[in-house]
Amino acid sequence: MAFGSFENSGSSQPMAEINTTPLVDVMLVLLVIFIITAPLFHDAVPIELPRVDASKLDDSPRVLSVAIDAAGEVFVDGQAVAPDELAARFAEISAADGQIELQLRADRGTRYERVTAVLADAQRAGLVKIAFVTEPVP
Repeated sequence: MAFGSFENSGSSQPMAEINTTPLVDVMLVLLVIFIITAPLFHDAVPIELPRVDASKLDDSPRVLSVAIDAAGEVFVDGQAVAPDELAARFAEISAADGQIELQLRADRGTRYERVTAVLADAQRAGLVKIAFVTEPVP
């Protein structure tokens, strides 16, 4: 018999197997203790925070709305802008606020070439936050 025989078979080699059952039992007990005591650490120190009248910081970025209609005409914040003035307008807006987000709305019939030209002008002006506004599928 290989496991726990008291017979002397002539070989006096030590048993090479490790019994991991006690280790698993101890680990499971520690896990249960941790699961039970972990929620108690959350409010271990009751404190009263000070109350002040402070204004909330406005984290929302300024949004620049750019729309391109089916004819390829560009509107910046609702105002029509000529194609040759668009780059200068973007540069002016970017210089005033570098963290502005450009939201691009393009008509389905707009040529892709016109959309890429507007995006290139925005990129050259330093506008890097660009969002494409779409409608959900009904």
